[in-house]
Amino acid sequence: MRIGCIVLARLSSRRLPGKALAEVGDKAMLHRIYDTLRDFFPDCQLVVATSEEESDQPIADYCQCHKMNCFRGSLHHVAQRFYDCAIAYDLDYAFRINGDNLFVETTSLQQMIEAVRQDQTLDFLSNVKGRTFPFGMSVELMKVRFYGNALQQFAQDKRYQEHVTLYFYERKGEGKRIYFYNDKYPEAEGAHLAIDTSEDFEVAKRMLKIMPQYRPLPPLNELIQYYEQAKKEYAASVAG
Repeated sequence: MRIGCIVLARLSSRRLPGKALAEVGDKAMLHRIYDTLRDFFPDCQLVVATSEEESDQPIADYCQCHKMNCFRGSLHHVAQRFYDCAIAYDLDYAFRINGDNLFVETTSLQQMIEAVRQDQTLDFLSNVKGRTFPFGMSVELMKVRFYGNALQQFAQDKRYQEHVTLYFYERKGEGKRIYFYNDKYPEAEGAHLAIDTSEDFEVAKRMLKIMPQYRPLPPLNELIQYYEQAKKEYAASVAG
């Protein structure tokens, strides 16, 4: 059974263009995410999936330069890109990680890997339901055959094309599922750790400066403390 991970990334973000290759500390954000995931997946089962557009050529070039696997597909039909990538890398199960999720929630990731190793009838695993984890720490794992069958049903719907897993949250009865929840650190619920704006990016850079380590991340309650501290420092610098 091949369990792999697909990092979806592009440079044409509306709110923060170029963020995937923007440097956080001494590395591009995409590179940091990829390095974190290297601790869990063989090289042949970890890949960046970007678009075929010229605007994303820098991602392909960066991956080639740094020996990171890269797959290219549709810019707007992200769901198809995800599925085609999983097929190209011969994956039985594929994680979906966003290229702006700098702080990968590896505890959920490990638990999902173990779950499908024990039960290969599982189709969809997620820590998103209920949003008990911070935004930007979403981890989702899908059986590739199950995803491909569903894709035939929603391939023409633009909402589902862009939002890779939305279909499954709206079709709750399809597939055998497990959801994972953060019931240990409720103070982390609702925190915004995704890198969507320039402010998010600056806060993340400050977090890395004050955190004792990035790999592995500190416990979620401590991570949120660094997040709150970094937000205060950023606000003070802007006001200053």
